[in-house]
Amino acid sequence: MELETSVEFLKGIGPKTAVILKKAGIKTVRDFFYNLPKSYDNFMSPSKIKDIEPGKVVIKGHVTAMVNRRARFRRLNITEAVIRDDTSAVRAVWFNQAYRAKQFADNKEYLFTGVFELKNGRYQLTSPSAVLASEVEMGGGFEPVYVAHGKLKTHDFKRLMNNSRAVFNDIPDLLPTVKPGTRKEALFNIHFPKTEKDIESAREYLSYEELFELILAAKLNKQETKKLTAAAIPFDAAKIKAFTEKLPFALTNAQRLAAWEIFQDMSKTSPMNRLLQGDVGSGKTVVAALAAYAAAQSGKQSALLAPTAILATQHFESLKKLFEPFGLKIALLTGATKGKNALKTAILNGEIDLVIGTHALLTDDTEFKNLSLVIIDEQHRFGVEQRQKLLLKSPKNTAPHLLSMTATPIPRSLQLTVFGDLDVSILNELPKGRIPIETKIITEVQQKELLYPKITETAGKKQQIYWICKAIDDDTTSEVTSVKSRTEKLKKLFPNLTIEFLHGRMKPAEKDEIMGRFADGKIDILVSTTVVEVGVDVKNATLMIIEDAENYGLAQLHQLRGRVGRGSEKSSCFLLTSGDNEPSRRLKELEKSTDGFYLAEVDLKMRGPGEIYGSLQHGVLDLRIANLGDTRLIKRAQDDAVLFLQNPENMLKYKELMSGISHYQQLTTLN
Repeated sequence: MELETSVEFLKGIGPKTAVILKKAGIKTVRDFFYNLPKSYDNFMSPSKIKDIEPGKVVIKGHVTAMVNRRARFRRLNITEAVIRDDTSAVRAVWFNQAYRAKQFADNKEYLFTGVFELKNGRYQLTSPSAVLASEVEMGGGFEPVYVAHGKLKTHDFKRLMNNSRAVFNDIPDLLPTVKPGTRKEALFNIHFPKTEKDIESAREYLSYEELFELILAAKLNKQETKKLTAAAIPFDAAKIKAFTEKLPFALTNAQRLAAWEIFQDMSKTSPMNRLLQGDVGSGKTVVAALAAYAAAQSGKQSALLAPTAILATQHFESLKKLFEPFGLKIALLTGATKGKNALKTAILNGEIDLVIGTHALLTDDTEFKNLSLVIIDEQHRFGVEQRQKLLLKSPKNTAPHLLSMTATPIPRSLQLTVFGDLDVSILNELPKGRIPIETKIITEVQQKELLYPKITETAGKKQQIYWICKAIDDDTTSEVTSVKSRTEKLKKLFPNLTIEFLHGRMKPAEKDEIMGRFADGKIDILVSTTVVEVGVDVKNATLMIIEDAENYGLAQLHQLRGRVGRGSEKSSCFLLTSGDNEPSRRLKELEKSTDGFYLAEVDLKMRGPGEIYGSLQHGVLDLRIANLGDTRLIKRAQDDAVLFLQNPENMLKYKELMSGISHYQQLTTLN
């Protein structure tokens, strides 16, 4: 069976199941086999109940009591059971899994795996998986755990995978640098391991395969970029010095170095392809302004693309103040801009030096006379086609210089792999006068004592507050507080304050209107989802509260915290946790450090294979298994990719490989 065959031709997968799989991105036989287990339950050595400690546990026992009940204050169905072995007993709890009440036979033993934790003053096993002990013992003891998709749970994927055992023999090799049969052996062992060594060796190959593809894509992108021609923008030291001397602040050493690297790139006839990464508040916009100023002095136009109208407006207002003394003409182009036709004519005639805008810059009727520099703010918010649309607006037969900016610090190993096709400038200093944000972890029971007085104090100073929630609406399957229910609670607690909510399902104009009123100081507390993670600076916002903080990644928590501390007043961030468990290492690291680069490296080490920066820069990187902290494997893949490219015939010989990396080429290039 060919790997490109539709998934519905696999045994046991009918039309209905195929629809569910395809919605999850599993469209072909290849997709199916590369839908890897997220983890494994090792049932070979279950613990005695009397010996278990808080954390993930595996136990063997039988169910001696079972009850279903409805939660009083939430739309939850709670199933409780008592699991007993020959040493002791433990309470197990499932939420909205009423079928569990009929799952267990009185006279049979089951293997359970789940988290043993303290909840509401009592220890319990929370939502454990359960399988018949006799079935597991026949299979060898290792059970893969798959991510559920729709109605398809982990046991469904195990059944379907088992039906397809014979098809593994048809899997061809992918890479030229491994012995024949390595790929099919690795894929079989990752789904049907008998020992831990099977899992380790399978992960080793599949990680290498993924890194090889990623690095090869980046190197091919770099080759293609070198073939392009750009208009050189000469560096005029005297004019740049005059510009920097009139700035209302002194540049940091990091800003000076980044600007110099950019000037060097733009002076060449090959297009700059540079990523400017800097922690929250490190001054990326000023560095971009220096680049645009240099372009204008050379008679060239620049465009700055921002993800939202309000952010574009903020850039326009701040850059206008910097550029006006030098006679530069700057314009704002958004969906709400009046007199668009006249402005677009001025842009086409070269009368505008710098255009700042949103998606309005991408329309076909927005044309430039000599666009030579494109600056993209938070460029991961734009798709590949959107970015390319702007890049194609430069004069014929030339490509513009490209400067992309991100406020998410990137670990060194990511720079070598995901972003191997571009140059990176780093702003690792904060401007003088910035006051570090105080971060504190608190539990639900401490809200009344610690949090509510802080809200009253902050509002009393006429300062503003962000309150972040994970969900938009209440969910019967989750205990997470929603934006809407939190807003109602806060309105009752603080009736004299103006409290509104914001979330991603709102229309863009509505979001901009609410964010605009918050920026103008007309809203005291803004309850929001992570839609505010990257956005407008509100210098008067000094308190950030992140509810259910344990449900966020470290990088995202750091970005959210960076929404406060933008002004001269001391700011605070409260990480609100649920339950009685010890705070995670992730939250403790955030509590002790405000250094985004340190936190990025910690995040890389903590997240594990397949989860690193899934949406960092280019939409969906979607690494299945590769650990970008594995410098040894990265070095091996880099060396092998160089050898691969030395023989052009490889491009034709390994067709599946070249077809596969086109996905990475789109995701990991800036042009």
